[in-house]
Amino acid sequence: MKVLLDADVQENALRADVVAGLTAARKWLPPKWFYDARGSELFEQITELPEYYPTRTERAILTSYAPEVARLTGARTLIELGAGYSTKTRLLLQALPLTAFVPVDVSPSALAAAAEQIGADFPALRVHPIVGDFTRHLGAVPDTPGRLVAFLGGTIGNFEPAARARFFADLRAVLRPGEHLLLGTDLVKSPRELVPAYDDAAGVTAEFNKNVLRVLNRHLDADFDVDGFAHVALWDAAEEWIEMRLRARWPMRVTIPAVGLVVEFAPGEEIRTEISAKFRREGVEKELSEAGFALDQWWTDDGGRFALSLARAVA
Repeated sequence: MKVLLDADVQENALRADVVAGLTAARKWLPPKWFYDARGSELFEQITELPEYYPTRTERAILTSYAPEVARLTGARTLIELGAGYSTKTRLLLQALPLTAFVPVDVSPSALAAAAEQIGADFPALRVHPIVGDFTRHLGAVPDTPGRLVAFLGGTIGNFEPAARARFFADLRAVLRPGEHLLLGTDLVKSPRELVPAYDDAAGVTAEFNKNVLRVLNRHLDADFDVDGFAHVALWDAAEEWIEMRLRARWPMRVTIPAVGLVVEFAPGEEIRTEISAKFRREGVEKELSEAGFALDQWWTDDGGRFALSLARAVA
């Protein structure tokens, strides 16, 4: 396992994000800090919830079209960004004529578990996990011919537009012309369907959202009262994204000794912890084109809720 985010690097990045986000006029924290071992487990639970359609919908699309992905790309190396436990990825591993699989994720525990299981199930496949941040470490992926990068689950929606543009440009810079990106995007639909996917009846997403506070308490000696914050999921129609927030239930004064910070919260004050943008085909095609990709295939489920795009790096 290649480790590009050791404990010291992660701690420094966490400290920088906490200072920047919690001293901003509108407080925020990046969603990557959800994903310690507990956060990864909670997200896996979320993917099985009845309200959370993206995972099962994307899995159904992959089931139908993984053989076509194999035919169109002939990929020999699969690089998965934000791999987690690589559960859906098995459909690609079974279909593609691969020699190597490179999962990239910030969670060492999830990567280790996935790599062990995939190595056992696909003994002829070379598995090279990378503990890294795909916004910073794309240059570390193996430089072998015939690569396919998979970025699934709608995770691209966690980026605001400018950050998406940078990400696509950075990814294009490491790919050769003719290599491919398989991108999962959640599509614009009724808030009646969208909001429950981020605010489930069982409260699993609420626990996942609050997990970022537990991460800060554990790693930075903070004293967040986790139960003092309510989970909030809202649809922003103008931006066409879901926002997840943590809303203070009462006045609080939080100390974070590791960064020398004291943060005051008024009742009702919020921390934005995640956006999840929803997409339309024309927007995806435009953003990919501007970064140097040609959209070759666009696959959706029958209900048009989720899409998989196969894009090719062009000269």
